Amino acid sequence: MKPVIALVGRPNVGKSTIFNRLTRSRDALVADYAGLTRDRIYGKVKEPGFDFILIDTGGLTDQTDNMSDLMRKQAKLAIDEADLILFIVDGRAGLMPTDSDVAQQLRNDGKPVCLVINKTEGERREIISAEFYALGLGEPQVISATQGRGIDSLLAEIKQRIPAVEKIEADEAEVFDENEIRLAVLGRPNVGKSTLINRLLGEERVVAFDEPGTTRDSIHIPFEKDGVNYTLIDTAGVRRRSKVSEKLEKFSVLKTLQALEDANVVMLVLDAHEGIVEQDLHLAGLIVESGRAVVIAVNKWDGLEKSEREWVTTNIERRLPFLNFAKTHFISALHGSGVGLLFKSVRQAFQSAMTKVPTSRLTRVLEDAIADHPPPLVRGRRIKFRYAHLGGKNPPRIIIHGNQTESTPNSYKRYLENTFREALKLQGTPVMIEFKTSDNPYRDKAIKSASQNTPQKKQRPPRKSRKS
Repeated sequence: MKPVIALVGRPNVGKSTIFNRLTRSRDALVADYAGLTRDRIYGKVKEPGFDFILIDTGGLTDQTDNMSDLMRKQAKLAIDEADLILFIVDGRAGLMPTDSDVAQQLRNDGKPVCLVINKTEGERREIISAEFYALGLGEPQVISATQGRGIDSLLAEIKQRIPAVEKIEADEAEVFDENEIRLAVLGRPNVGKSTLINRLLGEERVVAFDEPGTTRDSIHIPFEKDGVNYTLIDTAGVRRRSKVSEKLEKFSVLKTLQALEDANVVMLVLDAHEGIVEQDLHLAGLIVESGRAVVIAVNKWDGLEKSEREWVTTNIERRLPFLNFAKTHFISALHGSGVGLLFKSVRQAFQSAMTKVPTSRLTRVLEDAIADHPPPLVRGRRIKFRYAHLGGKNPPRIIIHGNQTESTPNSYKRYLENTFREALKLQGTPVMIEFKTSDNPYRDKAIKSASQNTPQKKQRPPRKSRKS
């Protein structure tokens, strides 16, 4: 399980800037305005040798209005989830009374705390950190998130402070047991995930109740079906973070993200009566970002009129075009209709995600794709693709070598993805395309030869000055 780290501090100390810097994203809004972040924001940090989940929180204040109370509650939930707290303070503003109050609260919680002094542009480390030793939190990390100064030192400190961080070799691919399919069932609250799990297992294994939030944690259930070993992961429904207020639900989002990491096939459960809503799109985006194979199950299909079914089908095609590679099933988990066909699609998606294709086969597919639709010109020269090979699986990662490959437009990249998926008969899994530009071994020699062959201008002798 990946470690969890939370960013905590007063408003406008740069927590969101640090979040974006560490996650290499723009998921957190950044502006010179206090209180911009209100809900918890989750992100993944991947560094050579270790990775972790990072949580951005709203600013902690001593105000007593409703919004401040909600932000404090969200920050408290993040602290409870975290293995390490990064306590962010403002180096320009100096030590504030609220900083001392927050430090005392963190000491009471008993979680490991790393003090981080941000906004230290143009200041000496010794001078700016002197007054913050009064917080009693040990040696601070002095950084500038906007300039990236001190970030490497902060990451080294994080790696040292969390001994449970999973060590990952730089060239080590993610390993999965090819004899077991780990299937995570994801969806909003009350779309019928637990009912579907019970139907798949043929027994009342998990609690199913007509109330959102019945499932509080991720449940791993091993079983065998038609000679294939499965582990079903029933996850708590992901609702809007502003609505995650009950203490028992505080781990729902985090556990769902971790279940997504553990799985190699994901079943996205949708509610046919409600159609595609924003939270469905959010979950679908997380699945695509993780690169996991997908099967879509549209539940509560029974009882819908023909016009309603047509509306649901059209809505899925219109709002989930980025999951067009996934097989869609229309089912009723309560009555069992259509459920039996899910396992076939799950096995196909798993086999496609774990496929092994020789380099010669991939190169032939690439050559056929180029013959049908040549790559575009870049500065008067055509992009040249030489060969392709398999660089990983779950999902299949195809690496294409050639010249000027970094200039390949996204439209042509999507064309290659669809071509490989169709030629290799891959269903239910995304295909990742990576380009590598080959180095020209004669480039330096050609430059040196050209410089040697260039005629040198003869230097004129210095002109003698005339004597007056």
